[in-house]
Amino acid sequence: MAMGKKFDTLTEIILIDYRWVFVCFFLLPISFLYNLFYYIRNEIIFRLSSAPTAHGMKVRSIQRQVRQWRETGMATKMCTARPGWQTMSFRKPMYKKSMYQIKCNLVDILEVDTEKRTVRVEPLVNMKQLSETLGKLGWTIPIVPELDDLTVGGLVMGTGVESSSHIYGLFQHICLSYELVLADGSVTVCSKDENSDLFYAIPWSYGTLGLLTAVEIKIIPSTRFIKLTYEPVKGLDKIVKTFDEESKNKANHFVEGLQYSLDEAVIMTGIMVEDSEVEAGKINEIGKWYKPWFFKHVEKILKRGKTVIEYIPVVDYYHRHSRSLFWELQDIVPFGNNIFFRYFLGWMMPVKVSLLKLTQTEAVKKLYENNHIIQDLLVPTRTMKECIEFFDNSVKVYPLWLCPFNLPNDPGMVHPKEHEEMYIDIGVYGVPHVNNFHPVKTTRAIEDLVEKCDGFQMLYADTFRTKEEFYRMFDHKLYNTMRKRLTCESAFPEVYDKVNKTARD
Repeated sequence: MAMGKKFDTLTEIILIDYRWVFVCFFLLPISFLYNLFYYIRNEIIFRLSSAPTAHGMKVRSIQRQVRQWRETGMATKMCTARPGWQTMSFRKPMYKKSMYQIKCNLVDILEVDTEKRTVRVEPLVNMKQLSETLGKLGWTIPIVPELDDLTVGGLVMGTGVESSSHIYGLFQHICLSYELVLADGSVTVCSKDENSDLFYAIPWSYGTLGLLTAVEIKIIPSTRFIKLTYEPVKGLDKIVKTFDEESKNKANHFVEGLQYSLDEAVIMTGIMVEDSEVEAGKINEIGKWYKPWFFKHVEKILKRGKTVIEYIPVVDYYHRHSRSLFWELQDIVPFGNNIFFRYFLGWMMPVKVSLLKLTQTEAVKKLYENNHIIQDLLVPTRTMKECIEFFDNSVKVYPLWLCPFNLPNDPGMVHPKEHEEMYIDIGVYGVPHVNNFHPVKTTRAIEDLVEKCDGFQMLYADTFRTKEEFYRMFDHKLYNTMRKRLTCESAFPEVYDKVNKTARD
């Protein structure tokens, strides 16, 4: 894992080259116990239906804290008190240390209304919690971003995309209303029909317009299984053509690609099916602890070179990349996909990203900064070939995650230049295999390409844009209007001040 980098002390060598020991024998058991505790706790709260009553008390507590901030002179700006190591970003925010921190313990599912086809949740509800709860009732949200610990609040204030996004768009596009505590301590609800300017300004605002306290999300009926077709494709032109055609085919409920080299990929398409349509011999419960990591399973299909059809339990499919954190865990636990490891320790997977961050040493942090890249680039599919060729030349990181999404021309920070358009999220996660990789120069070159292609950079990752460049990539007109209207300038930092690299450690 040290990737040729020299370290001076025995401690650094152990913490870098043998980090897997600490992960396997300390972080995995802690992660398992943490998840077990919260699973039991959430089940009890949901079955007792006590969350709605408690929610009102939580919101009033947040209001009191905001009013106390105002009464004490508003000397510093506000942010939530949630520790930075608990977020899914691999960086820890430094700005929290100098701000007035508001405690927001908002972790519960509040209501499932199958007649209105909605679910109302607090912002710290995560995808595993939500997909399992709704799945037992025969429902799902239309877009389920695949990592277990991604929260509703993070997906609203940042963004989220999944293999159903070619139909439904980004996570914000399945949200029906937001409840917030504003800078004056008042509570407001916004939707397309009520306070619509605020509704469209909230996504990508990173908590700089108010404190999110609840989200109402669309739900749709769910089946128990997904019929997934894996199609190995050779040649970049054919990869682009196949991906584009499948993305535009609305008969596909799910579309995803994993690209293993410049000229090799597997394009996967899925549809929800009833139990009567399932072929028993083709069921693959990929979520079981002893099963191969999903990207390794797909790679085997690529090597065989033949189309494969499987039937996968829907929750297993939604969280198919969780156990291996896409393919990031292979750099931390190199033998994690070994059959013996999977059978004897796989049941504790995945390790929590928050614990990896909490226990990250300065040596590990420097190693990742200089020898690792994590980026999600959102670009029009018409530029897919150009972008993949650029990434192959500048970082040569594989696999690449390919996920299409429809981007409507709604108001807000992220929208197409003119009209609704199909975009693609190209996920680049891993160790670059080029000699000239430089974390700042290479990332800036990627950012320049994304801007040239009328695209956007996901802001959980490192961004080295200047403020002027950041404003060019993201449309701030409505956002700035709402900042002034809600007197946020003295209450919350700007988005740029929360997400640029200098604000994160």
